[in-house]
Amino acid sequence: MKVIIGYLAGLLFGLGLAIGGMTDPARVLNFLDVSGAWDPTLLFVLGGAVVTTFIGYQLAFKRSNPLFTEKFQLPTRRDLDGRLMGGAALFGIGWGLSGYCPGPAFASMAGLTTPLAAMLVAMVAGWWLARRFSTQ
Repeated sequence: MKVIIGYLAGLLFGLGLAIGGMTDPARVLNFLDVSGAWDPTLLFVLGGAVVTTFIGYQLAFKRSNPLFTEKFQLPTRRDLDGRLMGGAALFGIGWGLSGYCPGPAFASMAGLTTPLAAMLVAMVAGWWLARRFSTQ
């Protein structure tokens, strides 16, 4: 059941990305271009994600345990280290250069283009490097 729920959640997430225009790198890049052809429409997508997440967490935490597992799995670390800050910086640079973040990139694979393929290869290489040189 856990796998089915995970699949359905991923499918719903991908559908939301497609409907919200997050799979269009030009729209994302125009959203990031605040001094030029700024496109504010993704504010609604981001705002909708924040509101939905807030409501979901409020409903989930009213329960004593999750529906499909024994306990909630929440992050316990609260510190900001170099790996986190470096990863966040690389994520932002990659998003700004390509117009894709990982979710929309995978959701866009049906219409694979050369820039999307390059971004996916770079992302997988980054994951590999991070795991290869991890100190933990």
